[in-house]
Amino acid sequence: MKSAAVLLRYGTDAAAHRVNLIDSPGHIDFCSEVSSAARLSDSALVLVDAVEGVHIQTHAALRQAFLERLRPCLVLNKLDRLVTELHLTPAEAYLRLYRILADVNSIYSALRSHSYFSVLASLEDQPSSSNTDEDADDDEDDEDAFQPQKGNVVFACALDGWGFRIQQFADLYATKLGASASALLRGFWGPRYLEKKTDKNGKKTFMIVGKKAMEGTDREPMFVEFVLKPLWKLYEGVLGQDSEIVRKVISNFKLNIPQRELQNKDPKLVLQSVMSRWLPLADAVMAMVVECTPDPVVAQGARVARLMPKREFVPEDCPEIVLEAERARRCVETCDVGADSPVVVYVSKMFAVPYKTLPPKGVNGELLTHQGANESEECFMAFARVFSGVLRAGQKVFVLSALYDPVKGDAMENHVQEVELHYLYEMLGQGLRPVASVSAGNVVAIQGLGQHILKSATLSSTKNCWPFSSMMFQVSPMLKVAIEPSNLKDMAALVKGIKLLNRADPFVEYTVSHRGEHILAAAGEIHLERCKKDLEERFAKVKLVVSDPLVSFKETIEGEGVGLLEGLKAPHAFIERTAPNGRCTVRVQVLRLPNALTKVLQESDQLIGQIIEGKTAKKNVMLNPQISQDDCDSVAMLRQRMVSAIDSELEAISEQVDKEKLEKCRKTWLGYLQRIWSLGPWQVGPNFLLLPDAESSDGVINMEDGRQGILVRGRAHFSERLGFVSGPDADANNAFDNSKSAADAPDSLHLESVALMNSILSGFQFATNAGPLCDEPMWGLAFIIEPYIFADNSDAAHQSDQYNIFSGQVITAVKEACRAAVLQNNPRLVEGMYFCELTTPTEQLGSTYAVLGKKRAKILKEEMQEGTSVFTVHAYLPVAESIGFSNELRTVTSGAASALLVLSHWDAIPEDPFFIPKSQEEIEEFGDGASIGPNLAKKLMNSVRRRKGLHVEEKVVEHGSKQRTLAKKV
Repeated sequence: MKSAAVLLRYGTDAAAHRVNLIDSPGHIDFCSEVSSAARLSDSALVLVDAVEGVHIQTHAALRQAFLERLRPCLVLNKLDRLVTELHLTPAEAYLRLYRILADVNSIYSALRSHSYFSVLASLEDQPSSSNTDEDADDDEDDEDAFQPQKGNVVFACALDGWGFRIQQFADLYATKLGASASALLRGFWGPRYLEKKTDKNGKKTFMIVGKKAMEGTDREPMFVEFVLKPLWKLYEGVLGQDSEIVRKVISNFKLNIPQRELQNKDPKLVLQSVMSRWLPLADAVMAMVVECTPDPVVAQGARVARLMPKREFVPEDCPEIVLEAERARRCVETCDVGADSPVVVYVSKMFAVPYKTLPPKGVNGELLTHQGANESEECFMAFARVFSGVLRAGQKVFVLSALYDPVKGDAMENHVQEVELHYLYEMLGQGLRPVASVSAGNVVAIQGLGQHILKSATLSSTKNCWPFSSMMFQVSPMLKVAIEPSNLKDMAALVKGIKLLNRADPFVEYTVSHRGEHILAAAGEIHLERCKKDLEERFAKVKLVVSDPLVSFKETIEGEGVGLLEGLKAPHAFIERTAPNGRCTVRVQVLRLPNALTKVLQESDQLIGQIIEGKTAKKNVMLNPQISQDDCDSVAMLRQRMVSAIDSELEAISEQVDKEKLEKCRKTWLGYLQRIWSLGPWQVGPNFLLLPDAESSDGVINMEDGRQGILVRGRAHFSERLGFVSGPDADANNAFDNSKSAADAPDSLHLESVALMNSILSGFQFATNAGPLCDEPMWGLAFIIEPYIFADNSDAAHQSDQYNIFSGQVITAVKEACRAAVLQNNPRLVEGMYFCELTTPTEQLGSTYAVLGKKRAKILKEEMQEGTSVFTVHAYLPVAESIGFSNELRTVTSGAASALLVLSHWDAIPEDPFFIPKSQEEIEEFGDGASIGPNLAKKLMNSVRRRKGLHVEEKVVEHGSKQRTLAKKV
């Protein structure tokens, strides 16, 4: 399940084309391989099954091609099944193909529109000089992206080796009918009909007319009459062992087929021999690639804004370095292969190859010495593409990480290293062919970078080069397991094997928990099985013990929909916690964020990480394309998305609430957006730390013992970064209160309050990273924190300050106050949800629904595929219930049903994990609660707590009064 590249040559020697073809797996679990291949490509061939139609993989492939700015082409495969399995007529097959093509065009049109992905609203960068006119035409073109008349659609049967574009049939019938090939080409798709007329002299003329002109007749579209009918006739004739039609096709098209193949007793093999020579698939696909996709020069000019975002600097910022880096960027844009051009290469992934499979001889027949060569060991190759210059074996290059910035100089030493390359190889599927050099525009495998690159990096012949932007992965690794060797003495081999796997697989994640467990995260069950097999057979070579999957949850509080307004109308009470030395009191109030706003924060975590003081998010991937834009455009877009999210949430409940209340609620939330101090966890999470309202708080608190404390006022850093508040407003909000009580406080207390700001932020980060239910991250919450500090001149206080004990006490107080506030306000558990797409025959529909019901799935819709007895079911499936779902579905339906899963969203479980009957109705239904078993939320919470070693409240003895001793009879 890995991407494989092959170098192909198409055309005559005088006008031959070199095509680097990268084949990537189609399963959604291996989307990382698609991302790695897309980064190195100029165009994409998207395959769609003519029987099953558009599925999740089609959406993912088109989205990846669009985000990487690839020119897509379409291949409609498995046309033979329409004849042999579904037994469709040519007219029915045409309607099916027409509908599939319309679905694909609809998806791609939605991607290009502003309504599909609001982040993409400002996707278009400044056009490059090399492709200004072409890009402008593409952007303004409202026609369908995939049109058979354009030549970017191939109808194929890969199993039998045949395929065609309608141009081939247009040229064939132009000679036969004496008509124009271009006119026939326009009529060979869509509701176009050929009308035959005879003039007075008996001369036949042909006219292509539309659907209205043929109303009341039984004529069929030209694609059916001239393309599908001959194919159907040939299929039916050959499979019916009609030798006459075979001879007719061979003679008409002058096919050279050996007699032994024609005399084969299996008609399918005879059909394959005839079709593959009449309409060879390779010729159709390669002709489409050459005619409809851009060459590297044009493609890199269109993609450079995505690959190497343009950066703006003031003239004082190292002009020589900036000029050299911009020159390297221009060389990438023009795909420069000049001798003086800087070499720029991007490595999208590392892949492992056994040393024993490496070529023993070089380009000129010399023996290759592979350092550390051992038949039982793996050699890590870099899967790369040269974007500028000429890369040579033995050349010294600089390896640049995604965080490298040449302007910062010595501060970036940890993100750059100089390496000498060993050997270069052209990839030929499973084989490798040594080469001395590789020019820009070609894909190459590089030996000698295994110890210097973990997953991806930029290679450059100069230090002064911008690194490529990080790759975009459409899903995150959700399935986690703890692994250990069957024999504990093999632990060292396992750790070494996991590190090798982490380098070889661009999507796997490896961590060590605080309990010492080795945690492996994968995209799904199939991906996890592949990782386990690689560990046992290639990298670690030890027998493994794998735990049950560790499902991730999140924690929040009640308050969706109308409950959002109720929480603002009757705000929750403040929770107070005091530091052990009594010098700091923390008051915390918690609110629920609108779901739409929470979703925006989750989708934009990478962008937020770059906005906040240049920080990056926890994972070095780019989940949305907005990161490559100018900071001003990115900030404005994120700000607009956050405001729009609040408006959409209020609009959804507008029919249930008065307009005046909605406007008041909107004003309140917009006010909250101006008071955001920080986000959490990891400073990019979907939780707010809000400053207290300056109007409602006077900045002073009086305790019962007569002590007086002042408020530790933070600064609305995040609101200021996003432009919700300006600098002067932030300074006014940050200023200390001018009341007499606050002014009387000593200056040392004010200075100490400023020093405690980081402690308050740390406490908030700790709290949001581990909630009170089961130490899972919090989700969609806003915390209003009021920390007060008191003066204390005792010797104990000075001793605490000396050892920084007071800072730790403040962190703990803030963390415990936030956790207590969540527990006080009806906490809820949040679980991940998969979007599930099922295909099942009619007779197995009941069994399929039984499995879905058992797994707590929410059915969205079901529809029957036209012309078949197969149903497609869409549903939301909890991640916690997805373990073993595919196996159980295959078992129950005897393998007739199949499912595809992709992470969709997070959904709060409505049940209260601490439910106790309180109202009269609840008492009448459940009694005093003694006989009620744990509900779903509590079961999930207890399972996570038990796995983490936390305390679980459960009864050891269920019915102590019924215990009795039975006589033991021998």
